[in-house]
Amino acid sequence: MARKKKKKNRQLSFDFLKDDRLPKIFGVFCLLFAIYLTIAFASYVFTWKFDQNFVHNFEWAFFSESNTEIKNSLGKLGAVVSNTLINNWFGVAAIFFIYIFVTIGLNKLKAVPFASYWKNIRNVSVAMLFFSIVLGFFFSNFEFPYGGGFGASVATWLTTFVGNIGVYFLLVASLIIGFIWWANPNVNDINTNVQMGYIRQKAQTFLKDKLPGFNANKKTKEVVSDFTEPLVKAKNPMAKPVAQKVDEDWTYSAQFKEPQEDVEDSSSGEQIAMNLTETPVPQPQTAGKETFLEIEEPAPSAGISNDDMEITEDNRRHSESYDPTLDLSNYEGPGFELLNEYSNNKYEINRAELESNKEMIVETLLNYKIEIIKIKATIGPTVTLYEIIPAPGIRISKIKNLEDDIALSLSALGIRIIAPIPGKGTIGIEVPNKNRQIVSLKEVLKSERFAHAKMDLPIALGKTISNEVFVADLAKMPHLLIAGATGQGKSVGINSILMSLLYKKHPSQVKLVLIDPKKVELFPYAKLEKHFLAYLPGLDEPIVTDTKKVVHTLNSLHIEMDERYNLMKKAQSRNISEYNKKFEARTLNPNNGHRFLPYIVLVIDEFADLIMTAGKEVENPITRLAQLSRAVGIHLIIATQRPSVNIITGVIKANFPARIAYKVTAKVDSRTIIDTGGADQLVGRGDMLLSYGSDLVRLQGAFIDTPEVEEVINHISDQQGYPVPYYLPEFHDDDDEISGTGGIKYSDLDENFKEAARLVVQNQHGSTSMIQRRLKLGYNRAGRIMDQLEATGIVGSSNGSKARDVLIFDEVELERYLEDLERRK
Repeated sequence: MARKKKKKNRQLSFDFLKDDRLPKIFGVFCLLFAIYLTIAFASYVFTWKFDQNFVHNFEWAFFSESNTEIKNSLGKLGAVVSNTLINNWFGVAAIFFIYIFVTIGLNKLKAVPFASYWKNIRNVSVAMLFFSIVLGFFFSNFEFPYGGGFGASVATWLTTFVGNIGVYFLLVASLIIGFIWWANPNVNDINTNVQMGYIRQKAQTFLKDKLPGFNANKKTKEVVSDFTEPLVKAKNPMAKPVAQKVDEDWTYSAQFKEPQEDVEDSSSGEQIAMNLTETPVPQPQTAGKETFLEIEEPAPSAGISNDDMEITEDNRRHSESYDPTLDLSNYEGPGFELLNEYSNNKYEINRAELESNKEMIVETLLNYKIEIIKIKATIGPTVTLYEIIPAPGIRISKIKNLEDDIALSLSALGIRIIAPIPGKGTIGIEVPNKNRQIVSLKEVLKSERFAHAKMDLPIALGKTISNEVFVADLAKMPHLLIAGATGQGKSVGINSILMSLLYKKHPSQVKLVLIDPKKVELFPYAKLEKHFLAYLPGLDEPIVTDTKKVVHTLNSLHIEMDERYNLMKKAQSRNISEYNKKFEARTLNPNNGHRFLPYIVLVIDEFADLIMTAGKEVENPITRLAQLSRAVGIHLIIATQRPSVNIITGVIKANFPARIAYKVTAKVDSRTIIDTGGADQLVGRGDMLLSYGSDLVRLQGAFIDTPEVEEVINHISDQQGYPVPYYLPEFHDDDDEISGTGGIKYSDLDENFKEAARLVVQNQHGSTSMIQRRLKLGYNRAGRIMDQLEATGIVGSSNGSKARDVLIFDEVELERYLEDLERRK
């Protein structure tokens, strides 16, 4: 009896597992955990560099430490979870975990059996593993762990096992196999559709030629299926018969008396006989009506007007594609013989220097009880990268803090520690070479990487630490900010970029808008006005130096940008590349305003001078161009020797994701340019850091001297150019702009402007809050009115928390002033 009672109690203890509330609770937990992962992953993208030092060698004692500062929004646990799933496991593909938990949670709330969605979870898991390997293979050299530890390890093993080409083959084969497994396509149906389309096209051509009055534009039902069906069956016996459809309002009275028409099958070379003599088609008999066979043609592409897609008579005479380079068909690009060779191009490895530096690094680290398992060196043109692997248990932050001590022991100008190097599991120490190599632009331009670069706007910047030529696409950047101290290589870098475009592009493909407030840097390029330059009509010189003309040029580029967007809208193109392909294919009518659009590169040599003299008049149009001009092929390159926050503002930085930092004097300047330190540790003379997205690459810039630049420019300018330069749209100040009012137009003045002016003058008190209170306006509107009062000279500039000075002292003077404004409107 006691045994039965015990058994009954045990059964009751497990009955709660059958409660239908438990799956719902578990589903809610899965959904909350998915939200938790989303927040952790999103925070990890911005904080992983800082938190990596603490969670790299994770120990459970880490959670009990109170002096550890974690940047992840979900604290220590969020940092550990996101680092484990992304860095240690599957990289970016770890976001599939969010989908898995959302799927499980929703289905548990709906009480759906697990077996019904197990297949979906299985497929997502396989996709997560596959994309982790793909990202680990293609982004192995990136700092961010795109493929994670699993993806990087498998990609490395596959590369070692079958080589790079073998990995490509395996990835493509996996995609094909996955597509076949998932879609299971029917090849017979594809073959049938191809044959039906080909036969239908031949039948339509025959009917147009043989039947008088045939009109293929009217939309009627197809009646060619009766003779296409046996042809398709002859090629594919398993094909389904084509349904025969006839318009009931039409009768069939045309007789086919033509002999056989041969149709050539392009796929096999066979000829198929089409006998149209005995082809009766059952039709309802309607007296007094006679018609012809008509075939429905596909409608033109939706969204593009017939005018824009019209094929003109001139286009019919020119069946080949439009080539913009034919206008200057005899143009010859500059040769490499125009550039100089340098005697110390070949750098010899100094073994003694390498061994000495290695021993000093190891000895310095041992003095601070930091043991090293392995160390190796990679020699570059400017610096040598020493990669070290510390012993287990060594904190990365301890090595990072020894930057100055290692520099002291090596007697180096300045070293830079990369802790850790992304994707390698090592810590990098960059030590300047005693004998530095000059990287000539000639060597970079002659490299295979630049010669075979399939980029829209390739620019050769120099060489990396591993002595590899670095070529970037300006069209993908899409804008470039260059900053650094005076004499560190900015002007040489700009010349290298411009020379790269001149060597790679035809004058019809790219135009340069050059702005040089210093008037002495870019003046040699003025000889290219009829080849590569673009500027406003009426300027005395093609290189813009006057501040007022700079403002007009920037506003003119706004007009050009808007015109290009309108053309792309009419052509249903999303970017300049798609638009130009349509124009080259002669599908856009030039009579409707369409034209070939060259890329436009705006270069500003000294941005700080413009900001100090023109301020918002320059910053606002540049900001708008940076935000919108990428799609229409307008790209900006801005350089400054004053990297301060009032010059490189947050708005400017937000729209210039690609930035080059040359040597600066302070760490705060480095953070202003590239949002991190390191530029203060550079050694100058072209040594730079390129920040592009999440990557930070150290480069030795390519060197080109002024005589070389002049030789290349003279070679181009001596050739025949265009009859007229590439003029930008004309820009004029509006007629209703009030002179002496800071550019404010009369039509832009608020309707309460006069009343507010009288109120301010009567009280001799310039306060936004007073205008807001007395006129019963919102604060933003009252603030705009106060700005207008300042722009028109009625009140002075802001004095902080104090009221503004009133510059007009009596109401009589104010009324005369207001009448004068109204008369000049």
